[in-house]
Order: sequence, then C-alpha cells, then structure tokens
Amino acid sequence: MGRNVAQKIISRHLVSGKAVPGQPIAIKIDQTLTQDATGTMAYLQFEAMGIPRVKTKLSVSYVDHNTLQTGFENADDHLYLQTVAAKHGIYFSRPGNGICHQVHLERFGVPGETLLGSDSHTPTAGGLGMLAIGAGGLDVAVAMAGGAFHLTMPEVIAVELTGQLPPWVSAKDIILEVLRRLSVKGGVGKIVEYTGPGVKTLSVPERATITNMGAELGATTSIFPSDEMTRDFLRAQGREEVWTEIVPDPDATYDAKITIKLDKLEPLAAQPHSPDNVTEVSKLADVTVQQVAIGSCTNSSYTDLMRVAEILKGKTVHPNVSLVIAPGSRQVFRMLSENGALTHLINAGARILESACGPCIGMGQSPPSGAVSVRTFNRNFKGRSGTADAQIYLVSPETAAATALTGKLTDPRTLGTPIEIKLPKTFPVDDSMIIPPAAEGAKVEIRRGPNIKPLPMNKPMTEEISGKVLLKTGDNITTDDIMPAGAKILPLRSNIPAISEFVFSGLDPDFVKRAKENKGGIIVGGVNYGQGSSREHAALAPMYLGIKAVIAKSFARIHKANLINFGILPLTFTSEADYETVNQGDNLVLKNVGERLQTGAVITAVNETTGKEIELDYDLDERAIKILLAGGLLNYTKQNQN
Repeated sequence: MGRNVAQKIISRHLVSGKAVPGQPIAIKIDQTLTQDATGTMAYLQFEAMGIPRVKTKLSVSYVDHNTLQTGFENADDHLYLQTVAAKHGIYFSRPGNGICHQVHLERFGVPGETLLGSDSHTPTAGGLGMLAIGAGGLDVAVAMAGGAFHLTMPEVIAVELTGQLPPWVSAKDIILEVLRRLSVKGGVGKIVEYTGPGVKTLSVPERATITNMGAELGATTSIFPSDEMTRDFLRAQGREEVWTEIVPDPDATYDAKITIKLDKLEPLAAQPHSPDNVTEVSKLADVTVQQVAIGSCTNSSYTDLMRVAEILKGKTVHPNVSLVIAPGSRQVFRMLSENGALTHLINAGARILESACGPCIGMGQSPPSGAVSVRTFNRNFKGRSGTADAQIYLVSPETAAATALTGKLTDPRTLGTPIEIKLPKTFPVDDSMIIPPAAEGAKVEIRRGPNIKPLPMNKPMTEEISGKVLLKTGDNITTDDIMPAGAKILPLRSNIPAISEFVFSGLDPDFVKRAKENKGGIIVGGVNYGQGSSREHAALAPMYLGIKAVIAKSFARIHKANLINFGILPLTFTSEADYETVNQGDNLVLKNVGERLQTGAVITAVNETTGKEIELDYDLDERAIKILLAGGLLNYTKQNQN
C-alpha cells in the first residue's frame, strides 16, 4: 500500500509508537522556532532543564509579535531573547526582520524535515513540504533539549484540488472554502494534505497561505508535496541544495477526501466572528467598511503585496477608509521599495507598518468603535482586534485592496483586467539581521529585565481534586478569550503573576477575583475549548491561579496539550446532557483521581451543590498521565533526568 506525504515524513522521524491513527507516537524534531510572545517563557523553561546547548539541527528565535515599545518591558525581553539565543546555540531574527513564518519559509524551511514552533501558525512551512506543527512553548523547549514530540497519530485527509483558479480568485479563497466545508473543529485530530492536479498551479507562497490557515481548522498540520514548484522557490532564495522531492505514491491512501474545483471558486469572506463563517464576497456588497488591514503571516508575501500595489496604482483610498499594510519580511519590504511598488502604496494613501504581526495580534491599529474592518489575516475572533464591538471580515489581498478603494466590501472581479504577478527568478538575500549563536556560549551573559519573573511551578497532583466551578463557558472558547493578547497585556508574557490578572478578563472581569477568593477551582467548557493560538499562557496563568481541572465537551489539540503540560487535568463529559447539570458556583469533588487515571477507571465528579454524580472521560495516554501526576511536563522531565 502506497504512502502519502505526511506518512512518509512521519515514518522517517518516528521515535516510538506505531503510526496508526489514534495511537500515541513520538517523532524526532529537526527544527524549532519561537516568537517573542511565547519565546520568553519557552527559553525560561529550557534554561530550567540545565542543558547548555540546543540539540536540534536548527533553532530560531524570532521577534515579530511585541515590537511596540511603549515601555521598557518589550525591549528588555528582546535583549533577553537575543542573549539567551547566543548562549544556547539559537539563531536570532531581530525585530524588523519579519514575521517568523514568512522568514522561516524564505530562509530556513527544508522539505521533508520536521518543525515544531511555539505558534499555532507554524504549519505555514507545510507549503514547502515540511511537517510543521504548532505547540506550546514547553513542548518546544523539550524538543530543543533533544526530546521527542509526543502526539496522537492523526488521520490524514486529502483535499484534492482540480482545475485552475479563475482571475481575481486567490489561495485565500481556497482555504476559506475548506473552512466553510470542514469548520473550525473539522481538522481536529487530522493532517490535511493537498493533492491533485491543481497543486501544480500554486506557488509556494500561495501554498503557504493555505497551510497557514489550516490552524483555523484545528488540524495538527497541513502539508503540500515538495515538487518542482518547491524547487523553483528554493532556487530563487538561493537554497536549492536543501530541496528534495516528496510526493505521494501513486497508490497512496487517505482516511478521507474532499475535492475542490478551483475553477468554480469565487472571492470569499469569513464573516464575524469565526473563520468558518464563510460566504461569497458578492453577497456582502452592502457592507460599509472603515478599515482595511493587509499583511499577517497569511498574506504578506511579495506576490500578495505586488497585486495590492498594482490594484492601488494611480488611485486613492476611499476617504472613509484607513488602510494599513505590513510587509511580511524585510526581504519583501526591500523588494517593494526597490521596484517602486512601495511608492504606489504610499501614494494611494496606505499607512505602511513595520514587518511584524502588528494588528493581527492586537498590537495597534484597533478599529473604531462598532467599525467594520476587512483584513487579510487568519482570525476574526470577537475582541481580538482590540475593539470589542468591531466586526472583522477575513478576505484575500485582492478583495481587501478593492474594498479600500470603494469603502464597501467589494468583489475584486469588478476591477476589470486581471493582474498577473509572477515570482521573481531570484530574491535579494540579506541575512544580516539574523544573528548566529555565539561560538562560545558559556561566555555569554544573559540579560534579564525586571519584568522577567521566576517560572512558576505546579505541585504533584493530589488524589482528591475539589473546588468551585469558577466559570462555565459556551462552545468554541478561544485562547484569546482565556488569555487575551494586545498591546496592554502581551508585554507581561514573562511575568506570570502580572499577566494572570487578565485571565478571562474579556468574558468575565470578576474571574480572577473569584479564583483568588476560592484559592483556585474548576472551569467548565463547551465544544472545542481552547481553539486558536498556541499560547501556553492560557494554561500557565490559570495554573498560577489554582485551576486544577477543566471539564469540557471537547478540547482543541494544542490547548489540551498545554493543560497537561502544566498539570491541569483535562476531562470531558460522557454525556452532553451532564454539561447542563453543572452551573457556575457549584462545588465539585473528584476522589481517587491518580489511582483511577493509572488503572483506567472512570472518574466521577460529585456535585456537592446538587447531589448529582457525573461520570467523566479522559483521553490520556500513559505518558500524559505520568506528566499530570508529576504536576506538569517540567517536573516530569526533571524527574526523568535524574
């Protein structure tokens, strides 16, 4: 039986387990990446392991999220990241060099290798044929220390692409169509592999747009084959020597398949407040728009922004629209400057931002109250923009540029003659803002600002877990809901006592007060609890507040792993009806937890407020149970080093 691309890469990296869907496996990690919103904690955790130098083939630390320096905190953290990278064998991409996923695609990605990143959009590198997976910072720290990455072997589903995209329809519309069909939870426990004749019509930047937003499906990762298109891109980047062909066998099998006819697609938009709330742009012509934002790790490549520049050339942005544009990397920024495209953008009235995540992570450019903001980003969760009542639409760069000119959500097909932008045969390569690690790391002194606080540690799990239900949530709660980002909160990412004051602040301003008054407790959630970003602070800060367990209908993959990593027990209701019987303020008692976990017995929660008993499930392998009993992955790792 033939193998698909994902199976080929996993089999070459398998450390333990059998690559059978649903079974626990461990894979060797070749490369890691971190970004500054998650990296400080990842490196504090790596330091705690006492290992002098990373053991991966390559590890890179990027600064791209927290580049607004409104106080000392961000600048201090950048110094910490630069010095800890120099000491421990990690490359450091300086602020201004670009968004981690765009730069990694350009300068470091290698087909057929594995990449683990402390950012949920790490699968962007799947556009190059890498097996690239987002994870919590602690998992990345363990990988840098030489440890394997543990996961449940996913199913591999094929998205067969046929035909060719019509004019004015782009890669963003492909992934929006996949989201419309599968939903934000449709990829949980799955790898999405793109196949079919339509694959050859897509460049690597277009493929990367698609794999990037596979994170919104909840997928473990998304991947394209490594073919001649991949080779062309790497040759243009001066890295052809790392190319290898990786394509599915002719008789490769998949666990499921959907087919998308590219020639039948039209421009699409994800409406508020979910990436899977997708409809045709042509149906939204009455939507008046106040802001357009172009960029992010999804749509900030050279070809994306060249199309925007050509659309805006000789025109002026609508007087009621604020247009902001952020090139994805210094390489892209330089190319736009040298070929005159940047002048077209500026003349049209665009505000040019630095090469960073910026508005996508709530770092500036929050829209006005009640405004409509049309963005080329990957997430439109309520409040993520920094404006609680803003309406965020996700679209392609072509749709965004057309909208900026008209002031209404505009189908780019109304613009007339199509614009064709081809990849250059060579990209200008300048890695001067990527600093290699010091040859003698032992001589490097790590700089620690006053905002960097000691890493909080959990205690081993007790046999009895009891506490009040501090909060009961609905479905699809995001990590933005649990641990908000933005310019006010993100600078506190290396200060857990301070950042914990904002847990659930958008959903329930009194949550932290209740947690402190009750010395911790239990959270009850709905379906897909913890979807969204990989930020482990959404588990670490609740742990600091004393949360011992989260009981939900189901969990998003990365957040569930993060809960385990910090010693918070993730449990699921055996019946959705039981969810209805539990209310905020109820007191729950779970007895003999450790014993039941180790013997596979059912865990029962006694609701002392109502007298009702509820049976709870746990989908935990032997290793996860040991981590929970130890009080988290860091404790477990230390125990197993001795």
